[in-house]
Amino acid sequence: MGVSPPVHLHQLLTAWPLRSWATDVALAFQLAAAVLYGWGVRRLAARGRRWPAWRAISFGAGLLVTVLVVDSGFASYDTSVFTVHVIQHLVLMMVAPPLLALGGPVTLALQASKRPTQTRILRLLHARPLAVLTMPLVAAGLYYSAMYVDLGSSFYRLGLVHPLVHDVTHLVMFTLGYLYWWSVLGVDRTSRQLPLPLRLAGLVVGMPFEAFLGIALLSSRSSIAPQHTLSDTHTGGGAFWVLAMVITGAGAAVLIGQWMRQEERRAARDDRRPTPETSDTWVAAWTARTGSPPPTVTNKPAG
Repeated sequence: MGVSPPVHLHQLLTAWPLRSWATDVALAFQLAAAVLYGWGVRRLAARGRRWPAWRAISFGAGLLVTVLVVDSGFASYDTSVFTVHVIQHLVLMMVAPPLLALGGPVTLALQASKRPTQTRILRLLHARPLAVLTMPLVAAGLYYSAMYVDLGSSFYRLGLVHPLVHDVTHLVMFTLGYLYWWSVLGVDRTSRQLPLPLRLAGLVVGMPFEAFLGIALLSSRSSIAPQHTLSDTHTGGGAFWVLAMVITGAGAAVLIGQWMRQEERRAARDDRRPTPETSDTWVAAWTARTGSPPPTVTNKPAG
């Protein structure tokens, strides 16, 4: 039985594994995403259009948390301490993706780019593979299945002894997390996005799957891998259970907020829509001012 080492603050702050090729590639993509997003915001500003600040803050926060769990000293524990691994993958699947999706990167790219680039982006968005992957049932199925494969099967042990498998797992978990949260919370619309009430119901239905996995780890009678202690396995399971519930609950709260704003906008549109009473008042005012009824009234066919 292995011994999960204690987590030290000094290592968290200083042990940035920047000599790893996977970490270097991840950091390069993170920096490129930040630069491109900032360029898009500035390009819109140059055209006199304002990009919502909360979207930029959300996108920046999503990039920041990926840097912290993939590139910082936190990642130096991800194969030796199971609880750290759990937190890392929760961030990659359930924290960074919704933050990035709320940033609306596709909408920003469409608004800031020129027509040829817009055409290529739209062609990609409507490509069949992406349309299938963003279907709600497909995205949810892949999302929850990835959790169980990573933490509830022998695949986890494979990643501990094969660094390439471990690094690819990070990419897959993040990608599947983004596809799922894009279809649930994303500002960028997908081709088959469900109405907000159904998306909220989907989040609630998925919570038992997350809770069951956490409880199974918490009550396990053996360690998830020889490299970890049973206590570490239980702590990781408890962390997954609690944090997954909190994060999913926060996502549900965001959805409820979006739903309320949608209803407010709908009510405002209904208030602006003319009713028979207001139409009659307008016709009377027009007739009193001009001495004749409006053309739309006089030309209205009989019957």
